Parts: sequence; structure tokens; C-alpha cells
Amino acid sequence: MTDETDAILTRLPSRLKDARRAQGLSLDAVAKLSGVSRSMVSQIERGESSPTIATLWNLTRALQVDFAGLLDGDAATASIEVLRSADVPTIENRGSGCRIRILSPPEEAGHHEVYELRFAEGGMLDSQPHTRGAREYLTVIDGTLDVTSAEATQTIGAGDTARYAADVPHRIKATSAARAFLVVQNA
Repeated sequence: MTDETDAILTRLPSRLKDARRAQGLSLDAVAKLSGVSRSMVSQIERGESSPTIATLWNLTRALQVDFAGLLDGDAATASIEVLRSADVPTIENRGSGCRIRILSPPEEAGHHEVYELRFAEGGMLDSQPHTRGAREYLTVIDGTLDVTSAEATQTIGAGDTARYAADVPHRIKATSAARAFLVVQNA
């Protein structure tokens, strides 16, 4: 084998495992999607087995990763994922006078979520409790917001950040037109 072949075989297990985790998939899920047995996927990820081209092709299709990029030496450092403004998913009906843009990747839902919030004056976002231990971090870019978590309320303005429990009923209300970033961290 050449040095390049050895390098590819050394990188492959961790790249496949990283791709699987980035998709939020279990070994069982990858096995079902690819038609490759769970034990074989596990062996490949541990570097205990070298996949055939057909097996590797099935795995890359199941993981939605580029076959050549997976083997390329610079794949990890030469990639920037860009989501253009017009393509950012939005939620319009979660509050009155509030537009929510989802900035975090879908696989982070329920773990670490990032949103851009835009409020009309008087706009409001009422939220039910999230999972136990969940917290929110709200940073105001423009305008003024009233933040309520359980029975506590604070007014924050441009440049301010509020950190509060999100495992209780909570509300964000705009006292003027406002724009903010919200990070939701579930325990």
C-alpha cells in the first residue's frame, strides 16, 4: 500500500463516525438506511474492518456525505457550510408580531438551538416549559424587550443579555420594535 492509501484508511473510521453523529443517527439507523449490518458499521468506525467500495458507497449515500470528500485529506478543513439568508427556515405563527429565523442545524434541535427573533412593537413570544434544566440566553441587538421566566421579569435593551430558566413558562415581549438572538440550551 502507498502512504496515501494508509492515510485514507486511517482517516476513514473517524470521518464516517463524525458524519453519522453530525446527522444524529445511531448505528442501527445507519444500518437500516444503508443496508450494511450494524456490526459491520461499528467495525468500520472502530477501524477493525476496511469496507469494500460498494459498502462505502452505501454508507456515504445513507449519511448524505460526498464519497470523494470523505476520503480527501483536506475534507475537514476545506469545508464551509453556508445557508443563504433567503434559505434560512422561518417560523411565523409561534407568537404575535414575532418572526423567528432558525439558525442552528436541524440535528441540533432539542439540544442547542440558535434563533434570530424580530419583533414588531408589542410583539410577543409565549413559550411553554422546555425539558427539565433547559435555559435560554437572549441578546438584544436593537430595541427593548421584557423577559419573563416564571414570576421574574426584566427589561433588557440593545447589547444586554438575559439568561433564564426555560423549563418554566416564559415570555419575551417587545416594548418597541426589536431584534435579538436567542440560544436555547436543553439539559
